[in-house]
Amino acid sequence: MPSSAKKSYLFYQTRRRRPMLDQARGVYMWDVDGKRYLDGSSGAMVCNIGHSNPHVLEAMRRQMEKSTFGYRLHFETEPAERLAEKTASLTPEGLDKVFFVSGGSEAVESAIKLARQHAVAVGEAQRWKVISRQPSYHGCTLGALALTGYAPLTAPFDAMMRPMPKIPAPRAYLDGLDPENEATGHHYADMLEERIQQEGPETVLAFINEPVGGASTGALVPPAGYMRRIREICDRYGVLLIHDEVMTGGGRTGRFFGADHWGVAPDIIAISKGFAAGYAPLGAMVAHEKIVNPVLDAGGFLHGFTYAGNPLACAAGLAVIEEIETKGMMENAARVGDILKSRLSALMQRYPIVGDVRGKGLMLAFELVANRETMQPLPRELGAFDRLVEIAYDNGLIIYSRRTRGGYEGDHFMVCPPMIATEDHVEEIMDGLTRSLDTFMAEAGPALAACA
Repeated sequence: MPSSAKKSYLFYQTRRRRPMLDQARGVYMWDVDGKRYLDGSSGAMVCNIGHSNPHVLEAMRRQMEKSTFGYRLHFETEPAERLAEKTASLTPEGLDKVFFVSGGSEAVESAIKLARQHAVAVGEAQRWKVISRQPSYHGCTLGALALTGYAPLTAPFDAMMRPMPKIPAPRAYLDGLDPENEATGHHYADMLEERIQQEGPETVLAFINEPVGGASTGALVPPAGYMRRIREICDRYGVLLIHDEVMTGGGRTGRFFGADHWGVAPDIIAISKGFAAGYAPLGAMVAHEKIVNPVLDAGGFLHGFTYAGNPLACAAGLAVIEEIETKGMMENAARVGDILKSRLSALMQRYPIVGDVRGKGLMLAFELVANRETMQPLPRELGAFDRLVEIAYDNGLIIYSRRTRGGYEGDHFMVCPPMIATEDHVEEIMDGLTRSLDTFMAEAGPALAACA
């Protein structure tokens, strides 16, 4: 039966209902009525290797026959040990201490708590401020939410959180700056130094950022020179650098970690989503041994989760990485991503409201605007970020959207199919997008004409 035909006892974020999922394979999903959808956003940028991968399912079956749970304070498990070793082999040198969690919010929460415990352990207890960017999204737990720069999600909980300082995200395309010029990257990075000085360097614990922007900035690629300058500034002031790779980790950008494109090593990494690609709840914090060892020597990490290092989840994660590597999925993400990005960029010739296309690999997005010259956003009452997603959904294409300008206006759309996507899938995506944009343009015609 369609889900709308019966009462639901589940409590979701909104009252909006969706069809009942029947099955999913590869890049496609089917509801119980037989309608097929192309998963053009990999869920929430999660199902990196596609759905129902037989190698991963078989690895999970084998582990289920042995054990599905082993509490971390009672047992070490082979899947967790093997996945930790494999993860450490993919990180920059020295980042070889892996702490498993169940999701992205937990990974970020773990990262900032480890950073704080390290400061206390080495006699720098006055350091507690974690600087982040505006806009940004780092998770829904209160600690991670305090780092988030997205007012609609944070405002109701402001009274429950200690506010953390923010600097502007490096959105050169909105500021009319050349992203290929290192001076642009330095311009935005130097805002971090200014904020550190403003806050008092002795009080600043860490800086957290996404190497390639996620939902809040829509696949934002930092300007040339930005990543290295950020690393230099953090080193200058003894500030820890945390990379939130929850969306970018796992190969989606064409490298296993997004920061690998710039050869910049952080002190701590948070990873989830594509880490186990939706086959099981899994994430990890990976930290440099120089941070972990003082904490352990001081009595241990005062933090943890019941399902941390779950053997079934770790078996899935290990099998996912094996598939990514043996099937050349990162290389495919880079190659097909270039094709898809080129086709998305071509939309700008057909639709004057497409103002920007950005991203790396299969971490891509396009943004709609009222005026491409001024980058004026569409009228917020159009609700384009929501309406275009609904039209595409009706057309059997799933994409992901957020409001670009801090959550209240602006409209961007993530187009991030699984890393197994082919050129034929690109054609399907573009067909669904053009039909959806045509419908949206027809609906919004009077409002768009008023913006001209």
